[in-house]
Amino acid sequence: MLEVIGTDAGGLAGLAPRSLGLVRQAQLLMAPARLLGELEPWWQAEQAAGRIPVESPCPQLLASDRPEQIVGPVEDALAAGRPAVLLASGDPLWFGIGRLLLQHFGPARLRFHPAPSSLQLAFARLGRPWQDASWISLHGRDPEPLAAALQKRPAALAVLTDPGRGGADEVRRILAASGLEAAYAFWLGERLGHPEERVQRLAPGEPVPVDCDPLHLVLLIAEPPPPPADPAALPLFGLDDGLFLQHEDRPGLMTKREVRIQLLADLELPAAGVLWDVGAGVGSVGLEALRLRPGLEGWFVEQRGGSAALIAANAERLGVQPAGIHQGRAPEALAQLPDPDRVLIGGGGRERAAVLAAVLQRLRPGGMVVIPLATLEALAELRPLLEQAGCRVAVAQHQAWRGAPLADGTRLAPLNPVLVLKGGLPRAARW
Repeated sequence: MLEVIGTDAGGLAGLAPRSLGLVRQAQLLMAPARLLGELEPWWQAEQAAGRIPVESPCPQLLASDRPEQIVGPVEDALAAGRPAVLLASGDPLWFGIGRLLLQHFGPARLRFHPAPSSLQLAFARLGRPWQDASWISLHGRDPEPLAAALQKRPAALAVLTDPGRGGADEVRRILAASGLEAAYAFWLGERLGHPEERVQRLAPGEPVPVDCDPLHLVLLIAEPPPPPADPAALPLFGLDDGLFLQHEDRPGLMTKREVRIQLLADLELPAAGVLWDVGAGVGSVGLEALRLRPGLEGWFVEQRGGSAALIAANAERLGVQPAGIHQGRAPEALAQLPDPDRVLIGGGGRERAAVLAAVLQRLRPGGMVVIPLATLEALAELRPLLEQAGCRVAVAQHQAWRGAPLADGTRLAPLNPVLVLKGGLPRAARW
């Protein structure tokens, strides 16, 4: 039986008594190179303390960094009945050597003794429950999945870094490229479990310490972004996604910056009039429209619980004042709104055809409706309604990419493509 024992960054000093007993009995002892140098002095100290018989020779020591080189010696030891121990990092079955060992030896000849993983230790140091946390590994992997994970706005995201690709710096660059630096606390954990471990929070723009240990991970903890010091100093439009407060239960449910910019252009916002933002989510598109055109009356409709307060809070952060915010279900909630000149339909689901029909009944001459869609089926369902109403119809598909670090360069990580359906009524007629 090969005993596979997990350790934290403290190495042998952090092992439980039962695990230490297995190490003391080993005749073949394997460990990562970073631990190997301390094994022989440790063995001699244990003999001097009387915990290992003086006549017991120091076991055969092998580095396990290249698992293929230990297969033969392990097979020989198991065949001869010699006790064999392999020291691994954390939980060997969680991004560890365990998978490779199982491929070579099978579960019947292995027994695992996991230590707390770096992920567990990191959340323990922060004193934060982690049952809602997501995690992602960058070890030898393309960073694109990290950019994709951030777009879902997880409540907590642990990133197992790859120092060979940039480590924490790479995570920082991807976070900034996603426009979410203000939405996450950036925690850096180094040598977790070692007496000299270090856990610190880095402020946006604060550089990663030059002495950052290669054994580190990053925790990204979602938190409400601080309000802008001066809303008037914000960019005119195309604000970072991380500036907006989110629904806690659906934190990624908002129109991304690139799509928001396109929708604002397609709305052809007039200097005055009535704008409906139906299925407003967090209000991002409609609120940016009010920053562009302060003379517009902005009316927001969203059925999700707590949406009215959330949209109002985002409006205050951006320094704009909606004419009204209604927490209710369209199309019923539209009855209490003034007739619109511009309409953005961002939701609706199965009711979207009914919502569009209700909008077209109220849309003023020369009015315009813009609808972002995710599927071709939705386009096929809604386009005929616009055509039957006598609208000028335009369809476009938009795809955006965001730069993400790749080794010493930059690659482009795609966002989800979006179909945009646009219909405009003639000025002299009304459906």
